[in-house]
Amino acid sequence: MADYDRIKELKQFDESRTGVKGLLDSGLNSIPLIFCHPPETLSDLKPSSADRYVSIPVVDLSGSDSDHRRAAVVEQVSRAARDFGFFQVVNHGIPLETLDRTIEALKAFHELPPEIRSRFYRREMGTGVSYLSNVDLFKSKAASWRDTLQVRLGPIQPEPGQVPEVCAGAVAEWDREVLRLGGLLLDFVGEGLGLPAGRFREMTCLEGRTLAGHYYPYCPEPDRTIGLATHADPGVLTVLIQDKVGGLQVNYGGVWVDVEPVPGALVVNIGDLLQIMSNDEYKSVEHRVSANSCQEPRVSIAVFLNPGDRKRMFGPLPELISLEKPAAYRQFKYPEFIQKFFSRELDGKPLRNYFRL
Repeated sequence: MADYDRIKELKQFDESRTGVKGLLDSGLNSIPLIFCHPPETLSDLKPSSADRYVSIPVVDLSGSDSDHRRAAVVEQVSRAARDFGFFQVVNHGIPLETLDRTIEALKAFHELPPEIRSRFYRREMGTGVSYLSNVDLFKSKAASWRDTLQVRLGPIQPEPGQVPEVCAGAVAEWDREVLRLGGLLLDFVGEGLGLPAGRFREMTCLEGRTLAGHYYPYCPEPDRTIGLATHADPGVLTVLIQDKVGGLQVNYGGVWVDVEPVPGALVVNIGDLLQIMSNDEYKSVEHRVSANSCQEPRVSIAVFLNPGDRKRMFGPLPELISLEKPAAYRQFKYPEFIQKFFSRELDGKPLRNYFRL
């Protein structure tokens, strides 16, 4: 369109400070052009019939404090990390009521009156809390139909009063749960590589935590956009609560597979940094979220586990390097790594490849 000024449209949307929810509340019945993705991006949004024979592994964590059961859990987690890069965990010790309360609290924030939630709208994470739509809004070729509340949980926590009151209690409670479960998961993936328990904790991989509370409102034209673009997570591990609406898809062998919601389950996936540290033993895989065609909004809450130590060098662990399998990546500091992630769009190009030898 000759009179279409994309940059102007992006700025107007961003300056509204009310996100995609604000667009929907305005009564529109078609999506703005800035959200329209090219046909080649959307052509395979519906999973192939082949995915009927593939499902993301579900690992039962019950009894993992016993030696025999722990060995079985480690083996299942390790196999899922090598084959899929994704798995779900059940019987993880977190009450269903806590999961529901966390989802409802983040949903409540995104459904606050626009004049309240707009106070938190910003693109900088310097304060530790930011509400925004599309972290790569000005870098991507097309925006995604999603809003996010980001909260930095560690190593420096937000000041009292910075987290919106409507969800502050639930966020703090969820952080405590993720600290416990995240530590166990880091031990499991480490032991699956033949490393001693606690190896990844010693590397501060539990200290740098960020929460992303995603809100995917109803989309009037779901066939023209997406909820979250194809990408791989940059960090060590991601722990995700998803509600019953669904929409998360994982690329498995070139086929998009739905991660079906399992009541009470948490989704766990390997990040690029863990693939690097494992020297390609574990897989960080592409995933995405389709635009929400349901009248009911989709809510998911991801906590990204990242290193807290910004001065340590990262790369393939020495224990996993040999003459038969030399280091596949160079050494780097975490700030260089994550800065590269935020300097580009979510375009499906693996961050780890920028550090490959």
